[in-house]
Amino acid sequence: MDLYYDSPMIRLNAGIQGCAKTLGRAALIAAATICAAPALASDGELHSFHCLFGCPVGAPATNDTIVREIYTLSSNDLTKLADWVAYRVTPASIGPSPDRGWRSDPSLATDETLTPDAYEGANQALRTDRGHQAPLAAFSGTPFAADTNILSNITPQASALNQGPWNALEGQERSLAQRLNTAVYIYTGPLFERLMGPLPAGPVLARVPSGYWKVVALADGRVSAFVFDQATPRTFNYCDGRVSLTHVVLRSRFILFPMANTASFGSLDTEIGCTSPRPADPAPSTIPGK
Repeated sequence: MDLYYDSPMIRLNAGIQGCAKTLGRAALIAAATICAAPALASDGELHSFHCLFGCPVGAPATNDTIVREIYTLSSNDLTKLADWVAYRVTPASIGPSPDRGWRSDPSLATDETLTPDAYEGANQALRTDRGHQAPLAAFSGTPFAADTNILSNITPQASALNQGPWNALEGQERSLAQRLNTAVYIYTGPLFERLMGPLPAGPVLARVPSGYWKVVALADGRVSAFVFDQATPRTFNYCDGRVSLTHVVLRSRFILFPMANTASFGSLDTEIGCTSPRPADPAPSTIPGK
């Protein structure tokens, strides 16, 4: 795994063993916390202030972990999408959304990231949007909002899902941060559980997700977890996409809070606008008989 720290002041572009060699003496002192992350990553743990109780564990060793001011993500070399994105919404980070300017990830090699033209024709052919994982509106109050438009943070997401329940849930994340005047932590990522039609202009192996998972959390240990299929209707109530945290872990195959005892976590459902009982988790599939 390579870790990249992308900052106007310091850009770390080194393998786990190379941090001390990459930074000069003055920069090393100023960035001591940055250098700590790769050392911990070698033990399976990555610490970023975007992640609550540690960043997700379980991504392929070939993934590239990119830490920016407004999110941390794990980019998959095969799909050229992020397997997970962690971000932290605060009242100060929220603002009116500026224009979108799509661009390849400057921290990745050209064969590790999609280019803007990979999405050409996707909206018409697949009825998908360029869907943000870390949303633009959550960070439009910062100087770094344009970083949400970097394509490692984008996936081909069904227009109905993106503009319907997904957008409504993102609005609740912002509302929660403002109403409680606190930081809200979000982990999210794609699911690849069935073969989907590819991007018409994209690489052959750049897969379109079949769905998405998301976990919203507060520092006091309250969480709400969600799963949405790409076929989710625009009018779907995002609260009906709630599942248990264990269900998300099983389907995403990530340990999401590696430094916490998740058995002690409470529910965030009411605070995020879901007052009805959580639906039962979808039943797991079984092997049919002869």
